[in-house]
Parts: sequence; structure tokens; C-alpha cells
Amino acid sequence: MSEPVHLSNHHRNTLRQIFEHPVSHNIEWHAAISLLEAIGSVTRHHNGKLEITVGGQRAVFDPRAQKDLDEQAVIDLRRMLTAAGYEAEATAHEG
Repeated sequence: MSEPVHLSNHHRNTLRQIFEHPVSHNIEWHAAISLLEAIGSVTRHHNGKLEITVGGQRAVFDPRAQKDLDEQAVIDLRRMLTAAGYEAEATAHEG
């Protein structure tokens, strides 16, 4: 995928945070959900879980009323976004 030109600066910053090494521990769920809604779809289930689809990739997350994503959620989102064609290098050229 080419550079994510359709994303706002806020979304680009969130995407950059997801791909940061070491894993960022201060990515808020609401920021991640906003990004994921911009590039895919987010379905909220009655049990509080989120079904996220980006490209051909689908995953279910359980935010459990946490403000920030835990390390495993960041790693899982990174894998999902990479498989859907998003890369850390593409976000590095933005801004």
C-alpha cells in the first residue's frame, strides 16, 4: 500500500505509535478505534468485544474498559495492519 494519504494527522500519529519499537504503552483505545474505523470497520459486540476488519484481515479484541492498549493488543494490531498492507515506513514519510 502506498502512503496513507487519506488519513488525518491524528490517525497517522496513531499508526506511527502502533509501529514504534519498543512497543508504545500509551496508545489510547479511542485513538486506535478511530484509526481503524478510518481504514476498515469496527463492530462493537454486546459483550464489549470489538471485531475489527482491515483489508482482508479480521480480528476480535477485548478492550475491557482499559484506557490504553496493552502490549499484546499493539503487537496484534501491528501484525494485522502489516498483513493488510500498512507499514511503518509508509507512515515515516508523512508529516
